[in-house]
Amino acid sequence: MVRKVAIFLSAVIMLVFFMGGCTDRARDMEQVSKNERIIIRFSHVVAESTPKGKAAKRFAQLVHERTNGRVEVQVYPNSTLYKDGEEFKALLENNVQIIAPATAKLTKMFPQWQVFDLPFIFDSYDEVHRAMDGQVGKRLFALLEQRNVLGLAMWDNGFKQMSATRPLKSVADFKGLTFRIMPSPVLARQFELLGAETKELPFNEVYGALQEGEVDGAENPLSNFYTKKFHQVQSHLTISNHGYLGYAVLTNKTFWNSLPEDVKRVLEETMKEVTRWERQEAQRLNDQVLEELKKSREINIHYLTDKEKQQWQEALHPIYREYADIGGELLREIME
Repeated sequence: MVRKVAIFLSAVIMLVFFMGGCTDRARDMEQVSKNERIIIRFSHVVAESTPKGKAAKRFAQLVHERTNGRVEVQVYPNSTLYKDGEEFKALLENNVQIIAPATAKLTKMFPQWQVFDLPFIFDSYDEVHRAMDGQVGKRLFALLEQRNVLGLAMWDNGFKQMSATRPLKSVADFKGLTFRIMPSPVLARQFELLGAETKELPFNEVYGALQEGEVDGAENPLSNFYTKKFHQVQSHLTISNHGYLGYAVLTNKTFWNSLPEDVKRVLEETMKEVTRWERQEAQRLNDQVLEELKKSREINIHYLTDKEKQQWQEALHPIYREYADIGGELLREIME
């Protein structure tokens, strides 16, 4: 009798242990009870010290505090979980719950998003934010819902600058060079009109490509340029502010709808607060990096003159007519 009881108790203990282990893993993706922890995986491809990296970390900390640990946002920076080309698919499959890709990464599926890649379309951050937070942003986010993706916010990286292995002043200086670009037809056309070749590369491969001479140059906001140490493999930097790079903070719509209403409220309010902070931080970091680059003298810096800027704008003007065929309404909205 004692032996039977011992066998029965051993079986029960093993069953409880096994079920407990499975439950912890399974519940990561399921919102099963108000009292259980909700796991949100946030994947991005840049360093933690960039505006996006800092904002993702701040969002995670604030959500943890405001939900008393009930919601855990796990941040995976620097492509540690998914690379550039893998993030969107992972979001659709709910393998991650939040991503923040550069807007250019959305352009192949949603060509209208190329509006943010148009050269010299914005003169200031205020103009960018009016577009992001107004009808332009709403229309672009509405397109994503066709793929079960919900837009949560738009974050800044900053205005882009040109770097290369030689000075870039006149349009003629681009001839014969190859530039790394993100997968955007507008960006490819931009360099084509400037007389250069292009190569699409994931962000985590850019340093190696510059170092090995696979590409001669790239365009980046200064925070990305500096944190990825591109100044170590590029000899010349032109402060051109020719384009803008921003991020769309996205979530899986089915996952979002599965969340309790009180949790959604905390996430929405926190995201709004972090977005305001992130935009200020992006400008501060880019200004700080420029000062550090000037002091270090590791790279030759040229500021685009008004005359040079006008020459670039004239060379690039055909892009606007071409984009108007796919995003005329958005373009008019911004211009107005």
